[in-house]
Amino acid sequence: MPDPRKGEEGRFDLLNVGLDDLLLSGSVNSSLELSDIDVALWRNHESLRVRYSSLKQMRRRPFALSRGAEWGARVTVASRELAMGVNQLSRLYGDKPAVDRVSFDVERSEVFGFLGPNGAGKTTTIKMLTTLLQPSSGGANVLGFDLKTEGRKIRERIGVVQQQDSFDQGLNVETSLDIYGLIWNVPRTERKTRIEEVIARFGMQEFRKMPTVDLSAGQRRRVQVAREFIHDMDLLFLDEPTVGLDPIVRRALLDYLKERVRNGLTIFFTTHILEEAEYLCDRIAVINQGRIVQIDTPENLKRRFGSARAVEFKLLQGSSEALASALRSSADVTRLVQDSGTGAYRVTTTRPESVIPEIYRLAERHAVTVSSIYIAETTLEDAFIHMVTDDENDRETEREA
Repeated sequence: MPDPRKGEEGRFDLLNVGLDDLLLSGSVNSSLELSDIDVALWRNHESLRVRYSSLKQMRRRPFALSRGAEWGARVTVASRELAMGVNQLSRLYGDKPAVDRVSFDVERSEVFGFLGPNGAGKTTTIKMLTTLLQPSSGGANVLGFDLKTEGRKIRERIGVVQQQDSFDQGLNVETSLDIYGLIWNVPRTERKTRIEEVIARFGMQEFRKMPTVDLSAGQRRRVQVAREFIHDMDLLFLDEPTVGLDPIVRRALLDYLKERVRNGLTIFFTTHILEEAEYLCDRIAVINQGRIVQIDTPENLKRRFGSARAVEFKLLQGSSEALASALRSSADVTRLVQDSGTGAYRVTTTRPESVIPEIYRLAERHAVTVSSIYIAETTLEDAFIHMVTDDENDRETEREA
């Protein structure tokens, strides 16, 4: 079967790669002065079609280590303790702020979590900090470089995993990884070594020869994350990287990230899974409706905003929708969820001493038996709900004033 990447002249003809990927790799600049590069913007997918001959010409820029360092060495900012300093960064869409004057610092070799509900401004913030979106106002210093004037230098030193897929659906996994390393000008022998490493670490042996179009959502996500470790970087942005991953693969990824941080990598990490943030992050910023609500360590956030307690209980019968519905209507209950795996109910409340007798009364009324009940330790999720709820209430008060 002929190689689908090759044209009649035996070259890699019409190689499809993500526009954002080319910008971030430094292969083209943000003004898109592409000269002889064949460009085709797909209607529903930002991508470039780049002839292999042109791609080779774009390799004039030495890969990442343009300061004379030996291959494989990490370039660090010895003069600064911070990997990133953000000052009053904002992004408006019309007159509505998607990100509203956010300020924070990220230390080197830190995992900085960025948490918030859907639409809070997490992805917009990442797009600005990775130079993919211009801020409306404010600024930032990333790895010692100014966000507004030194975007190319920033892009040479960072890795980015966005939420959407951005690789050629017609290539197999191994070739897709190889092409990504080529874009970043990783030498051929080093590419092979690193590809073998990430295939092993991310458990991709079984589907390394499969076309990416045939992969499951979780497998495609593994490829998306793994390929960032083909090239060197000082700062990695991860926008919900574990979406679609099963628990075993998710934990393996988080452990690998921890290992890389111990070796000097800095990570900016967004997630909807609060247990992930608690397991991985050194500090967490909570964002809601474009504004930073709190920044602290997971333990301090739980301590400061964990006044609401959690009561967990199980029923001998497994579940009772009637009991759950009645309990949710109680004035002392803030939230009630049932774990689909264990069947346990978790009640968030500020008055566990009142809720526990109420649970027994409702169980008797609905002819079910409580098999176990206890007051659980406050989790980061409890604190997160408290912070976001308080912020929503404060905004409502401001609007009414």
